Amino acid sequence: MSAVVSSAVDARRSRVRLFIVTMLFLVTTVNYADRATLSIAGPALSKELHLDPVAMGYIFSAFGWSYVAAQVPGGWLLDRYGSRIVYAFSIIIWSIFTMMQGWIGFFNGAAAVTVLFALRFLVGIAEAPSFPANARIVAAWFPGNERGTASAFFNSGQYFATVLFAPLMGWIAHAYGWRYVFFVMGGLGIVMGMVWLKTIYGPKEHPGINDAEFDYIREGGALVDLDAPKDDLKDERATDSGPKWDHIRQLLGNRMMLGVYVGQYCINTLTYFFLTWFPVYLVKERGLSILQAGFVATLPALCGFIGGVLGGIISDAILRKTNSLTLARKIPIVGGMLLSMSIIACNYVDGQALVVGFMALAFFGKGIGALGWAVVSDTSPKEAGGVSGGLFNTFGNLSSITTPIVIGYILAATGSFNGALVFVGANALVAAIAYLAIVGKIERVVLKPSS
Repeated sequence: MSAVVSSAVDARRSRVRLFIVTMLFLVTTVNYADRATLSIAGPALSKELHLDPVAMGYIFSAFGWSYVAAQVPGGWLLDRYGSRIVYAFSIIIWSIFTMMQGWIGFFNGAAAVTVLFALRFLVGIAEAPSFPANARIVAAWFPGNERGTASAFFNSGQYFATVLFAPLMGWIAHAYGWRYVFFVMGGLGIVMGMVWLKTIYGPKEHPGINDAEFDYIREGGALVDLDAPKDDLKDERATDSGPKWDHIRQLLGNRMMLGVYVGQYCINTLTYFFLTWFPVYLVKERGLSILQAGFVATLPALCGFIGGVLGGIISDAILRKTNSLTLARKIPIVGGMLLSMSIIACNYVDGQALVVGFMALAFFGKGIGALGWAVVSDTSPKEAGGVSGGLFNTFGNLSSITTPIVIGYILAATGSFNGALVFVGANALVAAIAYLAIVGKIERVVLKPSS
């Protein structure tokens, strides 16, 4: 009888949370496509502007400098004003700056480099709230036993961005010139920002959610009031004009979180190799054209997408079977990172099919192990979810600065990508060690009251 009742409840429960995570996936796809515009346009752009590998490394890193610096302020904005409005402004503003990068064709020499660096820098600032917002929205909309899959699904948008947009951007660059890559992707992002404003709400405000779904996610541990209007707290908000520095201090002093931060830094090294130097690797090291590189890049990205979704499913299945959040998150992360070390094998094969195969295997492993945002949703204190996500993304995206610069210097010194691939593979190993030796038990952080 209880099974029949449960089935009836499931049948009448709305599925708004599935639409919400689909929107997160689509926005993340556009987000990463905009980050990758420069890598697709890079070979032609660097030739036209006469840029060497070191100069390109610094330009690739421009996004990272500001993205990292703006993480905690971006997280504070989310905690103060809510995910819906802050995220909408973020999408529209970063898209405008992406579109403006096509205008650097009006400049020459040092002026072009300076303007390009500045615009990439501004894109980084505008994108800063995006992933902390994703984590907050997942925490608000999903019960604990679905959070891993939801987080893995939206995070897999980073791979789907390449699957969908790398061939498109490669074709645009080949047919119309690299400038139009920025124009098209910027325009698409502005449209996405408008759609976001019309469709995204918190669980308490969404017109499509019914009581059955609301009760289900709330009883499962979703923080349903995370972005709810707090009219009774207006006075408190008026005086709360900045980040809670004691919250930041406590998070930085937590060994579990420090291990997670180190792990995410290393995991993102793989991400930013793929977003910056991978198309250049295919063109300059493996002899492909820009158009070919755009299409070839889709296979590793597709494998990363499949791995990303599979990692979340595996994680939540382990959680249901063992009731251990620690095992559920660590097993896919550690296993995926060890598999990602296969990227080093590309140094020992010559055929393009084998190179792409090992890259695909590496990014499949990276996808499985990319559960950091699920861990953030699991561990962030309720009163500082945005700041916690901002700190996590600050440490994780330091690699957006170091990876392109380090690889640029390796290329300048050796004339080869061999050392670069070893560097990337070594970071995957360190990520696995961080989760095994530093993180310990994964659980929600409880902050002590400020004295």
